Amino acid sequence: MTARRTLTLPDGFRPESLAIGAEPIAYFGSLADGTIHSVDLLDGTGRTISPGRGEQAGGLQLDSRGRLFVSGCFNGDARVVDARTGELLARYRLARTHPSVVADVILTEDSAWFTDSFNPVLYRLPIGADGELPAEDAVETLELSGDLVYSEGFNICGITTTPDGSGLLVVQASTGQLFRVDPASGVATVVDLAGSGLPSGDGMLRVGSTLYVTLGLGNTMAVVRLDARGGKGVVVERISLHEFDVPTAVAAYSDNLVVVNSRITTEPTPTTAYTAVVFQRE
Repeated sequence: MTARRTLTLPDGFRPESLAIGAEPIAYFGSLADGTIHSVDLLDGTGRTISPGRGEQAGGLQLDSRGRLFVSGCFNGDARVVDARTGELLARYRLARTHPSVVADVILTEDSAWFTDSFNPVLYRLPIGADGELPAEDAVETLELSGDLVYSEGFNICGITTTPDGSGLLVVQASTGQLFRVDPASGVATVVDLAGSGLPSGDGMLRVGSTLYVTLGLGNTMAVVRLDARGGKGVVVERISLHEFDVPTAVAAYSDNLVVVNSRITTEPTPTTAYTAVVFQRE
């Protein structure tokens, strides 16, 4: 698999994640100050839609109403931003303990689920039947149990849904294990990957029964074929491109994958260059 091209992000941006909806526009969040920047996937032009306010922007998800759900990383919060205007629509305090890292988010039919890399919980924002955002005090905390044991350092980062929609999938960066989480009970069961691991697993994207997992420090992305319930899987490919530089998130548009280069092993400065890689998926 050969990279087709790269997208240029602002110098000093420090990207961690991205989101893509039905239109050919990718939205990137900054760890430096919370800026949200969009890039047209057709011509590569970019613009800042939400200037940084001294926050952080980690995992992003875009819903069908053009709203970006943004995880706040070390700030322990989440916010919802209008992707067209940059207007702040809502803000939520998720973590009640410190330290915390609200790392990533996935949208389901009636919820926004957020991970916490330092605390064994998931946070849920209930979404109304007509898309209504919840009140600030409506945040629910689901304690994780079962096979998943948190250790020192970064634990759960990426999150997505199982192919049949009955459960959630999370990857533990520190152990390289993938877990299926029951969204009702919080019980986590390790996914049988036939002896394979996902070391430094971070952002994830599921397309049908195919799961893409960025393996940041390994400069690799794993491709996993899952069963319907997400209880078993096989790593069928590990993609390594010379354009990768600590990839931490992946999203899809049409037949392309877009992967963020976080460059977290490079000292960040105001002039450090950042990119995303675009290539065709098979």
